[in-house]
Amino acid sequence: MSLLAHQLELLSPAKTAEIGREAILHGADAVYIGGPAFGARHNASNPIEDIAALVQFAHRYHSRIFVTLNTILHDSELEGARKQIWQLYEAGVDALIVQDLGLMEMDLPPIQLHASTQCDIRTKEKAKFLGDAGFSQLVLARELTINQIREIHAATDTPLEYFVHGALCVAFSGQCYISHADTGRSANRGDCSQACRLPYTLSDNAGRVVAYDKHLLSMKDNDQSRNLEALIDAGIRSLKIEGRYKDMGYVKNITAHYRLLLDEILERRTEFKRAGSGTTSIHFTPDVEKNFNRGHTDYFANGRTDEIGAFDSPKYLGLELGTVTRVATDHFDMVSNAPLANGDGLNYMNKRETVGVQANVAKKIGDSKDGEVWRVFPNEAFLALPGFKPGIAIHRNRDHQWEAILNKKSADRKVSLHVTLSELDHGAGLRLSLLDEDGCLSVTDAPMALQPAQQADQAAAGLRASLSKLGASMFTASDVDLNLSQPWFVPSAAINALRRDAVEAHEAVRLAAWDRPLRKASVEPPPVYPETQLSYLANVYNEKARAFYQKHGVQLIAAAYEAHEEAGEVPLMITKHCLRFSFNLCPKQAKGVQGVQGQVKAEPMTLVSGKETYTLRFDCKPCEMHVVGAMKTNILKSAPPSNVAYTPIKFHRQRPGSAS
Repeated sequence: MSLLAHQLELLSPAKTAEIGREAILHGADAVYIGGPAFGARHNASNPIEDIAALVQFAHRYHSRIFVTLNTILHDSELEGARKQIWQLYEAGVDALIVQDLGLMEMDLPPIQLHASTQCDIRTKEKAKFLGDAGFSQLVLARELTINQIREIHAATDTPLEYFVHGALCVAFSGQCYISHADTGRSANRGDCSQACRLPYTLSDNAGRVVAYDKHLLSMKDNDQSRNLEALIDAGIRSLKIEGRYKDMGYVKNITAHYRLLLDEILERRTEFKRAGSGTTSIHFTPDVEKNFNRGHTDYFANGRTDEIGAFDSPKYLGLELGTVTRVATDHFDMVSNAPLANGDGLNYMNKRETVGVQANVAKKIGDSKDGEVWRVFPNEAFLALPGFKPGIAIHRNRDHQWEAILNKKSADRKVSLHVTLSELDHGAGLRLSLLDEDGCLSVTDAPMALQPAQQADQAAAGLRASLSKLGASMFTASDVDLNLSQPWFVPSAAINALRRDAVEAHEAVRLAAWDRPLRKASVEPPPVYPETQLSYLANVYNEKARAFYQKHGVQLIAAAYEAHEEAGEVPLMITKHCLRFSFNLCPKQAKGVQGVQGQVKAEPMTLVSGKETYTLRFDCKPCEMHVVGAMKTNILKSAPPSNVAYTPIKFHRQRPGSAS
């Protein structure tokens, strides 16, 4: 079994290189970040120069940097993608997270390729194939149960990655076309319009309204805090936090939260080790409720459960503080369960809408049996806000004092050193040797005239104290040895200069010692893909991708959804989320209930949002919901490659996961 099989990696997102550095300081063993182009988040791109600087910072801690290149590519884009990949490789990037399998057929450097979650990896057959085809890490579908993960782990030796926190796409990733159908903005091209966060009205097969104007495709946020050890035991080795659009405070807080949880597991489970180096010290108490979230769910990790949806609002309501007791012309009073601060963002629910109120000034004016009494002077003309009156519940979605803490230095990450001071030959000066926890050794010499110390104990204590002062550096001294023939008097300026030079030299040694892992070799002969036919769900958008599948035994290949020009009703979204289940209309729920069995005939159901109407069909064998609608050719913004042949796309009642 390889060493990697025992390493646990905490993988954090970064919108910018600056956020990436803070993620590493707060405990990330790896960071994923968007490059200049071809990432699935258009507004989270970064220049090569910034990524190169982040790589240098990360590698000092033996942390890895992954770049997302996870859109499907036009034939006209392949050469640009190839050039960018070579630039990223030369910048020191450790791996690329990719969706388009056409990249496997290109002249690329030996950089690791990780199969994105958009590759829709939810079967052991597909996971084994992708590992055998040359992927070094597999990002599994978020919908998998822990038992399914365990089965996949048993079928492949490729490291498995899994999202443990953050926003959830309602669709199987890579299997959502509703944005492209409605607006011409393709999710697989990095430009999702987030139709899943819109309000919808749900009707049954008889036209009766089941739910009116609810956010029926909006999921709560993923939180696997309680499942970490079970996921590790099932075979997950890279635990991933979602959020390449998130701000610095989110990345600091959520990374620190999972760092502490993982460290507790590592302390008990000595068969595992941290993938990166050093020890992280967090200077605040992480709290996942403090950042934007839509409520939390562990999704399908332990099987299908109720309440995975955030149907009332896709916005962040925040933590409930208390209740309004009095409303005046320029302020209101409220009873609160926690202190308020000037600048807090407050809100409340009015019918189905979240309404915000910012506290310009907040003053405590007393106490009551239910909590502290606060007087709040809002920034806006709050009397005009709908439904604002005594009795409403107030939440806080922006905690000014919390943000102030995270705007400061909030973590340290230190690599431990064994420090040894000795003499050069013939007493010509001093030598400082640094040996770190990873076995990296550096030696720095400082020629100087040595003078015997008049007070031996005081001189030795002074040398130890000076050599231990590693301060703002990335190191901490676990112990200091004085391997000297006799105590010497060394001026403070001289020993401090030697220490600074030694730290700089040791950082260089650590960088030089970093061995960037090579891509996993594909097996020979080429592995056979689990299916011989591919529908549009495989997202084949260029000739290289077509060639890849043909090489691996696929005979009939439909072009990607984005490449089709004809209109037609097809599944625009395939999801494990089931609205029949959410509203107790599932036949499995009714099984055995007297007078109900046989009466649950809700299919087809209808979803309506504005001018858009969709049909819901249900595939009960894999327990999936298909949102079916028409593609509108007149609004397509992504022109199909001219040299990609395609077959008409039709709706077939088949399990899509096995053919994608």
